[in-house]
Amino acid sequence: MNFRAAARPIGYILWLLAFSLLFPLIVSLGEIHSTPGALLGFIMAVVVAATLGGWLWVIGTGKSEDLHRKEGLFIVSGGWVLSGLIGAIPFYVSQTIPNLIDAIFESISGFTTTGASVLTDIEVLPHSILLWRSETHWLGGMGIVVLFVAILPALGIGGKHLFRFEATGPEKSGLHPRVADTARSLWLIYTGISLVEFLMLWIGGMTPFDAVCHTFGTMATGGFSTKNASVGYYSTYFHVVITFFMFLCGVNFSLYYQALRKRFLFWKDPEFRCYALLLFSTIVLLLINLLWQGNVGFLTALRDSAFVGTSIMTTTGFGTADFEQWTPFAQGLLVMVMFVGGSAGSTGGGIKVVRALITVRWAWKHVAHSFRPHAVVPLRIGGHVVDPEIEDQVVSFSLLFMGWFLAGVIVLLACGHDLVTSVTASVASVANIGPGLGLVGPTDNYAHIHILAKPVLALLMLVGRLEVFAITVLFLPGFWRR
Repeated sequence: MNFRAAARPIGYILWLLAFSLLFPLIVSLGEIHSTPGALLGFIMAVVVAATLGGWLWVIGTGKSEDLHRKEGLFIVSGGWVLSGLIGAIPFYVSQTIPNLIDAIFESISGFTTTGASVLTDIEVLPHSILLWRSETHWLGGMGIVVLFVAILPALGIGGKHLFRFEATGPEKSGLHPRVADTARSLWLIYTGISLVEFLMLWIGGMTPFDAVCHTFGTMATGGFSTKNASVGYYSTYFHVVITFFMFLCGVNFSLYYQALRKRFLFWKDPEFRCYALLLFSTIVLLLINLLWQGNVGFLTALRDSAFVGTSIMTTTGFGTADFEQWTPFAQGLLVMVMFVGGSAGSTGGGIKVVRALITVRWAWKHVAHSFRPHAVVPLRIGGHVVDPEIEDQVVSFSLLFMGWFLAGVIVLLACGHDLVTSVTASVASVANIGPGLGLVGPTDNYAHIHILAKPVLALLMLVGRLEVFAITVLFLPGFWRR
């Protein structure tokens, strides 16, 4: 591990973090009389990020030839962990979250777009803190490291390695061969869609501040809201708009990139078809189930099933209905799609649709081998043969994902939590969803989770957001050897 080669890129990431903190800092100036601690917290966070970033820049070598796969992984992991720690400073110093572990949990939940919160009363918080919570979502949505590559392409220090480990999914195909141009294009698309959603929410009657915060939460599939009732506070118009944009953000962003080049490949893409059909099936089953319960009318059932189904599958976590009051079948269906998540290359979490598709076909292929052991059965997705190396990577990813999930369940059970809470809190963390069932249901939060379990859940959030491998390798002694 060449730490000096990795130091300078991490320093640039922290400088960008310091710049991002200036926006809520400016907002806190207008609240200085009511919440002076918020201003102090943001000033301290900016100083720490800028100072540490400067020190890393000074000790770094800046030589692109010294940056390889190990360093790329370390930069991604180190950048996210440091961002999560520094991002907790405003919460802790302002006493919005007086417990340091809780403050770090909230910050990492924001950057990883998980949306799990320890806060019990959102609406009493100052606007600067609410803006920072939502801004961590938006930054984490497409990734601080990709932002770093997009804004500073002239550095030329291992951009390919950084993008490979930051962007989500097993393959990155159909994008520009220059990673800086790719990252910049993705951020332009991301920003453009964000602007459209903001305008639709604002025109519909949301305040500009609430529209910004909910746009950040939607685009990142994060779920932090400015209201205690989440999106349930608002009318059906906003439910429809946010449902539509949650769906968009669960789609592979490379398809939007291709659409800009007048290549509309959406329905030709097997993952998109699977994503759309799985989500549609989930919504239909939830709708039938709600109508069978007989507690609500058709339009209300359609609105709630569409919103909740899309929110959970895209791992956004916004809420409009208490799905803990739904039938066990509906709850089980939602837990199932929690594992799947959105598309590769989207801002959603989970295993990803394409990995689930490959894993199912990989298993079916081996079932076929059980009665035709000598047959050559290639694994095909969309008419294309999947490379055996990709097969191995996907199956390894799925096994590691489940391993981390089970580890989280065991820790929560050891801390005295019930099985339902332990299982759903673990999957909601590693799949970056937020709400689960039991103590962490849609009308509850993570405030009552055991203090020793919260760092583990925060680790699971990082594991899920950074695609398992980037965090898992840090536990291997061989990774640190030169």
